Amino acid sequence: MDEVIRTDGLRKRFGETQALDGVGIAVERATVLGVLGPNGAGKTTAVRVLATLAKPDSGRAEVCGYDVVKDAARVRAKIGLTGQYASVDEELTGTQNLIMIARLLDFGRAEAKARARELLTRFRLTEAGTRAVKTYSGGMRRRLDLAASLINRPDVIYLDEPTTGLDPRARNEVWDTVRAVVADGATVLLTTQYLEEADALADRIVVFDHGRVIAEGTSGELKGRVGRQTLAVRAAEPYRVGQLAAIVAELSGGRPDVQETTGLVTVPVSDPGVMGALVRRLDETSIGVAELAVRMPSLDEVFLTLTGHAAEEPAGGLVREGSPA
Repeated sequence: MDEVIRTDGLRKRFGETQALDGVGIAVERATVLGVLGPNGAGKTTAVRVLATLAKPDSGRAEVCGYDVVKDAARVRAKIGLTGQYASVDEELTGTQNLIMIARLLDFGRAEAKARARELLTRFRLTEAGTRAVKTYSGGMRRRLDLAASLINRPDVIYLDEPTTGLDPRARNEVWDTVRAVVADGATVLLTTQYLEEADALADRIVVFDHGRVIAEGTSGELKGRVGRQTLAVRAAEPYRVGQLAAIVAELSGGRPDVQETTGLVTVPVSDPGVMGALVRRLDETSIGVAELAVRMPSLDEVFLTLTGHAAEEPAGGLVREGSPA
């Protein structure tokens, strides 16, 4: 297994607050690790340690085979970081921003201009490249910020809640960009509070809560831990919703939820045979359906099951993400 990022027993305390409490994670090359957790769970602290911006109190972390404390300079040469807020200069144009960052990274003048043109093309910002960044939309700024983090062609990219505050269209644009970066061979560690985002992008997911990793696996594996699925069925004829709900209750042994506006009947099920039995009863009673499905739990349901609270709720007593933690 080709692990590009590995941590073992990472601990970090700020005063009375235990921001990291024995964190161990591993990320394989050219994959996306999604790190889920509420504000204060330790996600940003872990990123700061892995980016050499904070030293752990104990434990070990390696990036591309280099220790983040002993070989910090080598680690910095291998990584790119996009934080929660765009770090580009709003008064400069997109082109000027990228050239400036390239020059700070010791690119020659001609090489810096060429790299800027290349990245603006790749991120569909060529036409906007001559405009001041303050005229950009939120999605365009985040794409430029991502481009800036790729100037030095890093092997590893940390994306710390990169779509916070973006509308759905801009978020999808950033997702497409992340997929393209990984397709080119980069390894991405993505922290997010958006469970949908982790579901869409991550090859594997770790769940942080109170400074610890409390669960890890693929999206499907984590959903399987809830131990149940949801049966959803909607009658083609609205007047038969009551009859349908009664049949679902009888077969599932549970109390179904009925959405009054849509007529959708849902109920948790653990027996896969319920679907077949329902189809037979629908045929016997001549009830036509407009929708019939069994779905896995959502990541929202998984997170609630694992932690006892929603992903967007702050974890009590912990530092706020984005603070010095």
